[in-house]
Amino acid sequence: MNRNWLILALLVALALIVLRVYFKVRVVRRSRAESWDEQMIGQLRSQGYAPFNDYRVDFFLALPDAAACERARSRLEPEFSVDTKPMQEEGQDLGYSLHASKTMRLIVPEMQETSRRLTALATELGGRYDGWVAA
Repeated sequence: MNRNWLILALLVALALIVLRVYFKVRVVRRSRAESWDEQMIGQLRSQGYAPFNDYRVDFFLALPDAAACERARSRLEPEFSVDTKPMQEEGQDLGYSLHASKTMRLIVPEMQETSRRLTALATELGGRYDGWVAA
Protein backbone atom coordinates (compact mmCIF):
# COMPACT_ATOMS: atom_id res chain seq x y z
CA MET A 1 0.00 0.00 0.00
CA ASN A 2 2.85 2.42 0.84
CA ARG A 3 4.44 1.80 -2.54
CA ASN A 4 1.21 2.73 -4.36
CA TRP A 5 1.03 6.03 -2.47
CA LEU A 6 4.65 6.78 -3.33
CA ILE A 7 4.04 6.14 -7.03
CA LEU A 8 0.90 8.28 -6.95
CA ALA A 9 2.76 11.11 -5.20
CA LEU A 10 5.56 10.96 -7.80
CA LEU A 11 3.05 11.04 -10.67
CA VAL A 12 1.27 14.05 -9.18
CA ALA A 13 4.60 15.84 -8.68
CA LEU A 14 5.62 15.07 -12.26
CA ALA A 15 2.29 16.36 -13.58
CA LEU A 16 2.71 19.61 -11.63
CA ILE A 17 6.23 20.08 -13.00
CA VAL A 18 5.05 19.51 -16.58
CA LEU A 19 2.20 22.01 -16.15
CA ARG A 20 4.55 24.62 -14.71
CA VAL A 21 7.00 24.22 -17.60
CA TYR A 22 4.14 24.45 -20.11
CA PHE A 23 2.83 27.70 -18.66
CA LYS A 24 6.32 29.22 -18.37
CA VAL A 25 6.98 28.46 -22.06
CA ARG A 26 3.71 30.17 -23.00
CA VAL A 27 4.64 33.28 -21.01
CA VAL A 28 8.10 33.44 -22.58
CA ARG A 29 6.68 32.98 -26.09
CA ARG A 30 4.11 35.75 -25.51
CA SER A 31 6.65 38.17 -24.04
CA ARG A 32 9.03 37.55 -26.95
CA ALA A 33 6.30 38.52 -29.43
CA GLU A 34 5.31 41.55 -27.37
CA SER A 35 8.90 42.74 -27.07
CA TRP A 36 9.23 42.35 -30.88
CA ASP A 37 6.35 44.81 -31.33
CA GLU A 38 8.03 47.20 -28.90
CA GLN A 39 11.41 46.90 -30.68
CA MET A 40 9.86 47.47 -34.11
CA ILE A 41 8.02 50.59 -32.93
CA GLY A 42 11.24 51.84 -31.30
CA GLN A 43 13.10 51.41 -34.60
CA LEU A 44 10.38 53.19 -36.54
CA ARG A 45 10.37 56.10 -34.10
CA SER A 46 14.14 56.41 -34.41
CA GLN A 47 13.59 56.72 -38.18
CA GLY A 48 11.21 59.63 -37.68
CA TYR A 49 7.81 57.97 -37.25
CA ALA A 50 5.75 60.08 -34.85
CA PRO A 51 3.80 58.13 -32.21
CA PHE A 52 0.55 60.06 -32.65
CA ASN A 53 0.36 60.11 -36.43
CA ASP A 54 -1.69 57.53 -38.29
CA TYR A 55 0.20 55.08 -40.50
CA ARG A 56 -0.86 52.27 -42.78
CA VAL A 57 0.10 49.01 -41.07
CA ASP A 58 0.19 45.72 -42.98
CA PHE A 59 -0.31 42.46 -41.08
CA PHE A 60 0.47 39.00 -42.46
CA LEU A 61 -0.98 35.58 -41.68
CA ALA A 62 -0.23 32.19 -43.24
CA LEU A 63 -3.32 29.98 -43.38
CA PRO A 64 -3.94 26.40 -44.54
CA ASP A 65 -6.64 26.94 -47.18
CA ALA A 66 -9.10 29.31 -48.86
CA ALA A 67 -11.85 28.43 -46.37
CA ALA A 68 -9.66 29.56 -43.44
CA CYS A 69 -8.93 32.79 -45.33
CA GLU A 70 -12.65 33.45 -45.76
CA ARG A 71 -13.32 32.81 -42.07
CA ALA A 72 -10.51 35.21 -41.16
CA ARG A 73 -11.79 37.79 -43.64
CA SER A 74 -15.27 37.67 -42.11
CA ARG A 75 -13.79 38.35 -38.66
CA LEU A 76 -11.43 41.13 -39.77
CA GLU A 77 -13.54 43.20 -42.17
CA PRO A 78 -14.51 46.06 -42.10
CA GLU A 79 -11.87 47.03 -39.50
CA PHE A 80 -9.12 45.76 -41.81
CA SER A 81 -8.78 45.78 -45.57
CA VAL A 82 -8.09 42.12 -46.46
CA ASP A 83 -6.71 40.30 -49.48
CA THR A 84 -5.56 36.70 -49.85
CA LYS A 85 -3.55 34.69 -52.33
CA PRO A 86 -2.19 31.18 -52.67
CA MET A 87 1.51 30.84 -51.90
CA GLN A 88 3.75 29.68 -54.70
CA GLU A 89 5.81 27.18 -52.73
CA GLU A 90 4.89 23.52 -53.16
CA GLY A 91 4.37 21.09 -50.29
CA GLN A 92 3.58 23.65 -47.60
CA ASP A 93 1.00 23.01 -44.91
CA LEU A 94 0.05 26.69 -44.95
CA GLY A 95 -0.72 27.31 -48.59
CA TYR A 96 -2.40 30.72 -48.37
CA SER A 97 -1.23 34.18 -47.40
CA LEU A 98 -3.62 36.69 -45.87
CA HIS A 99 -2.67 40.36 -45.91
CA ALA A 100 -4.71 42.67 -43.67
CA SER A 101 -4.10 46.38 -43.46
CA LYS A 102 -5.49 49.29 -41.52
CA THR A 103 -4.55 52.81 -40.55
CA MET A 104 -3.50 53.16 -36.93
CA ARG A 105 -1.09 54.84 -34.56
CA LEU A 106 2.16 53.12 -33.67
CA ILE A 107 1.56 52.82 -29.94
CA VAL A 108 3.07 49.78 -28.22
CA PRO A 109 0.06 48.54 -26.17
CA GLU A 110 -2.29 48.92 -29.16
CA MET A 111 0.11 47.05 -31.45
CA GLN A 112 0.65 44.31 -28.88
CA GLU A 113 -3.12 43.85 -28.53
CA THR A 114 -3.53 43.65 -32.31
CA SER A 115 -0.68 41.13 -32.55
CA ARG A 116 -2.22 39.01 -29.76
CA ARG A 117 -5.60 39.13 -31.50
CA LEU A 118 -4.17 38.12 -34.89
CA THR A 119 -2.03 35.39 -33.32
CA ALA A 120 -5.13 33.93 -31.65
CA LEU A 121 -7.11 34.10 -34.90
CA ALA A 122 -4.37 32.46 -36.94
CA THR A 123 -3.90 29.71 -34.34
CA GLU A 124 -7.64 29.06 -34.20
CA LEU A 125 -7.72 28.66 -37.99
CA GLY A 126 -4.70 26.34 -38.09
CA GLY A 127 -2.24 28.97 -39.30
CA ARG A 128 0.33 31.40 -37.95
CA TYR A 129 0.72 35.14 -37.55
CA ASP A 130 3.80 36.40 -39.40
CA GLY A 131 4.00 39.96 -38.07
CA TRP A 132 3.53 43.45 -39.44
CA VAL A 133 5.19 46.35 -41.23
CA ALA A 134 4.31 50.05 -41.25
CA ALA A 135 4.31 52.23 -44.34
